[in-house]
Amino acid sequence: MNDHLILALSKGRIFEDTLPLLAAAGITVLENPETSRKLILPTSDPAVRVLIVRATDVPTYVQHGAADFGVAGKDVLLEHGGEGLYQPIDLNIARCRMSVATKAGFDYENAVRQGARLRVATKFVHTARQHFASKGVHVDLIKLYGSMELAPLVGLSDAIVDLVSTGSTLRANNLVEVEQIMEISSRLVVNQAALKLKRARLQPILDAFERASAQGK
Repeated sequence: MNDHLILALSKGRIFEDTLPLLAAAGITVLENPETSRKLILPTSDPAVRVLIVRATDVPTYVQHGAADFGVAGKDVLLEHGGEGLYQPIDLNIARCRMSVATKAGFDYENAVRQGARLRVATKFVHTARQHFASKGVHVDLIKLYGSMELAPLVGLSDAIVDLVSTGSTLRANNLVEVEQIMEISSRLVVNQAALKLKRARLQPILDAFERASAQGK
């Protein structure tokens, strides 16, 4: 049992973007998480299973050894802190950016220049706090878990910090991107004990991921 490998993935874009990397390692996931009720999915390799967890939980499962390795966005890893995780590869998948957005017509630059205290809604509290502190901007952070776009529309916040890919959701809600904080992509994270104890099984998969992600750049 000790040489079994558990890979933690979240549903959606990260799962879809990881499939070609698994294929490069000769591994196919045998069930679709969108249609299967199972949370542990079998693969074409009997020794490899895929754990379907919430995106924000991937680092926790890997850190505590419930999964041997996983794929998590840089945004999630920054919030988690990355303790106890080996992060060998930026996989260059699920790319987007973390940005500040406001209602169209809100003079963000002027508010920052005037030293106004801004109310900012986000799920990325740690990253947002660091960003605004580095600029010397005073903010009250409001943690939300659902759709950020609603907060400025109903007066809960002046701005939001959220992930943006095409910007279509912002535009649909009369919001504009006013500042880009950082580029985001997903990374491979590995449990440090698994890397030592299961290296013979794990290393070929890590190498295949690295080659495939380098080709995708």
